[in-house]
Amino acid sequence: MITDKPPRKNVLKEEYFRSEALHDLKLPPEDPVRRHAAQLEHAMTEEDRKKIETACNAIASCVAESFGVAPPNVRVLGVRPLEELGDDYVDETYGDYDFETAVIRLWMRTAILEKMTSYGTLLSTLCHEICHHLDVAMLGLPHTYHTRGFYERAGLLYHHVRGTPVRTLFWDELPNGVYRINWPQTMRGGAKAGR
Repeated sequence: MITDKPPRKNVLKEEYFRSEALHDLKLPPEDPVRRHAAQLEHAMTEEDRKKIETACNAIASCVAESFGVAPPNVRVLGVRPLEELGDDYVDETYGDYDFETAVIRLWMRTAILEKMTSYGTLLSTLCHEICHHLDVAMLGLPHTYHTRGFYERAGLLYHHVRGTPVRTLFWDELPNGVYRINWPQTMRGGAKAGR
């Protein structure tokens, strides 16, 4: 995962760096959100799109309710779309968030083999898109940039919903103020204390 490049306009920069500075998130109660996550995992073993969609909407509603904002509507679709970004690079879309309609779309099947995605991947994508919704609906971050703070908030939500230990994210700085998660170091680094 790579962060967005910081914008040039001052007003947009201010929003970007506010997002960058927000590393924490007040998490919803474990119950019922983890119960809905278990229902999602079970629905995925059955490959039942409607049950998957129902569980995803239940998770999104629990999180939104805990923050006092209207929940996004989650739609679960089939095979991931592909986008060719050059001769040697193809990108799959895992999910997206529509700023105007507050609709999250998730794709449950891989683009090439059309296999069911993993539970962890779908839940991670859902939590990522829910964080975009929270940025817009609650945190006053209308452009909802992919900052280090954004990825850390999404990671906190994912591990909380799944009931797994939170890992400290380690970052490598790239040119132009962009950062990429250093996955080998992150995986070796262990879980954060107290989570």
